[in-house]
Amino acid sequence: MLASRRNFFSFLGLPRKLNLDIADLDERYRALSRQFHPDYFFHSPPAERRASLESTSYLNDAYRTLKNPVARIEYLLNLEGMVEPGTRPANAGAAAAVPPALLEQVFALNEELDEIRAEREQGAPADRIQARLDRARVTVERQHVEHEECLRQLAVDWDATGDRRVLEALKERLAERNYIKNLLAGIERELAALENLSA
Repeated sequence: MLASRRNFFSFLGLPRKLNLDIADLDERYRALSRQFHPDYFFHSPPAERRASLESTSYLNDAYRTLKNPVARIEYLLNLEGMVEPGTRPANAGAAAAVPPALLEQVFALNEELDEIRAEREQGAPADRIQARLDRARVTVERQHVEHEECLRQLAVDWDATGDRRVLEALKERLAERNYIKNLLAGIERELAALENLSA
């Protein structure tokens, strides 16, 4: 039962691609769930019951990973040896991979958030703080959308070419993605703090 487990893609009978047919993934998951479900092995010997539980657990991990586009990229990078085992690709060498312009934006936004916090603590009008946060959010959200489109296009390129340079670019974009998500999270925290102050 466990012998066919080489990686999540092969376990589910899927090609090692980044753009998967999610309906097909769902169907394969359901079929294997029925095949490995522990209820079917209730009266089986202990070794078979244990194998059923292990296969079901592996199947759930595989499905959860391959269903999520970013987790799928991270998993492929791990399979292709692009990161150290046990390291998340988005964190591996992140500082070296992030372009200086993005780092400058991160530092600038963090400074602005510090200023906004100071203004809030000094009792500045909520509408002025809200306007600054909204402007920052629009800029970062625009960058987030562009970045996600870049990841999508790189996934298409990988599927078409299998070129390791594309994997390098994907690894760099994942590191950048974390910075962008952290920027958005910082803005959201400040907006929540402003809302709590107004309540």
